[in-house]
Amino acid sequence: MSEHKTKLTWKRNDSGFGYKEYPRTHQWEFPRSGQALNASAAPEYLGDADCADPEEAFSAALSSCHMLTFLAIASMSGFVVDSYEDEAVGHLEKADDGRPWLAKLEMHPQIAFSGDKIPSAADIETLHGKAHHECFLARSVKTEITWS
Repeated sequence: MSEHKTKLTWKRNDSGFGYKEYPRTHQWEFPRSGQALNASAAPEYLGDADCADPEEAFSAALSSCHMLTFLAIASMSGFVVDSYEDEAVGHLEKADDGRPWLAKLEMHPQIAFSGDKIPSAADIETLHGKAHHECFLARSVKTEITWS
């Protein structure tokens, strides 16, 4: 259906290549938009705290996909959304084999509606359920995704 291209660039430069020596900082480029983002490992994994890390990016991507799907479904349902904010939290946990994985994403959306048709709490829960079911990324991962 479609392709989504990114470019990743990393260089060792003058650093040694021992585990604690090589830089984790790299760049993500998005050719379609021309945007770039400095990325690194999380600080706990010897990364640069001033850069986005893959776990943050994964959490942001899941939250963003959910929001975009929620907005589409709300619009098609006749609701008017004025704002949507989410402070999502991704939880890196150890799997049964002892290796870490992003096991859970908790979303905490705050949504403001206006217009003649304001959704009830049950309507909002239904919108979130449909958004979760239809979100391309949520459908692509085994991470547990919740909202409150």
